Amino acid sequence: QVQFVESGGGLVQSGGSLTLSCRTSGFTFTNYVMKWYRQTPGAEREFVASIEPYTTATNYGASVKGRFTISRRNAENTVYLHMNSLKVDDTAMYYCNAQNRYTRREHWGQGTQVTVSS
Repeated sequence: QVQFVESGGGLVQSGGSLTLSCRTSGFTFTNYVMKWYRQTPGAEREFVASIEPYTTATNYGASVKGRFTISRRNAENTVYLHMNSLKVDDTAMYYCNAQNRYTRREHWGQGTQVTVSS
């Protein structure tokens, strides 16, 4: 049974920092590229960041590059999103995503809310 436990969201002032974590179980973590997406009401889900399982190569959305850092601990089946210099526009529900490198099958977390106040 695939499970995601997302945590770390909350309310923070503009310019502040937060770290999201996503602890997973029920699948072979190292077969999956781990990603973060975000979504605001009425908008499309937006890609935030991704990280490969072994090379740990990363990729970022243009709006967060240079401010956010994605990392993973394979031994703990956990992925993180370190968010710095937060802006009001970063306010969204943040979702953890796992995509199988071979089958492209995806699993999604339940989301954690990040709210940045001005």
